[in-house]
Amino acid sequence: MTATPDTLTSQARSRRDPQAGPPPGILAVVFTALFLAGLVLGTLLAGGDPFPSPFGTTDTVTSYFRDHTGAVQVSGTLQFAASVPLAIYAATVSARLHKLGIRAPGATIALTGGVLASAFLACSGLVTWVLSRPEVAGRAETARALQYLAFGLGGPAHVVLLGLLIAGMAVPGLLAGLLPRALALAGLAIAAVAELSTLVLLTEATAPLLPVARFAGLLWLIAAGFLLPRRRVRTEG
Repeated sequence: MTATPDTLTSQARSRRDPQAGPPPGILAVVFTALFLAGLVLGTLLAGGDPFPSPFGTTDTVTSYFRDHTGAVQVSGTLQFAASVPLAIYAATVSARLHKLGIRAPGATIALTGGVLASAFLACSGLVTWVLSRPEVAGRAETARALQYLAFGLGGPAHVVLLGLLIAGMAVPGLLAGLLPRALALAGLAIAAVAELSTLVLLTEATAPLLPVARFAGLLWLIAAGFLLPRRRVRTEG
């Protein structure tokens, strides 16, 4: 059967859908790169000293912020910058899920989780930037309080909401067959760990849940961003 000009035009339009938004896989890569750059550059600029744990001693924490203001400034700035592609990612995948015919709450949950995760990460980055100011870093009690706040925003708050973004994609990805089954199930497992990281607010013994959920989640968002289809493949019975 010979394709008509109208058919060719329709096919070309579908390949270049102006409403498809930016590729979510690329957005996830940019988000991950900016976030990791903040960690790596902050450590390098601090002469190899890692960012202090909020569960460390007050002397260790305050001396780090006092002696490495440049490293803290770069880390906070890149963390804030990373929040932007994350927000765009959430909006893009939510719109794509709706376009793929998902009417269940999953698409809205993904959008809500992603936007809030982005907002908490941005707030954490700004609080970290405040910690880079010499007049703040020199005050032990103030620096300690702000570090707790930055940790709460960029740790449990960000990771738990990131889990909602992942779950909002994984559930319809599994039920509607939009994602490979193994990837969708892995997303549900990562989302469960992310939600459990709420326990960090009660006991530091559960702190390892944060990096597990965070970094596994980053890899999952990249994979899902590239594999989430633009359109449903309809089969004729």
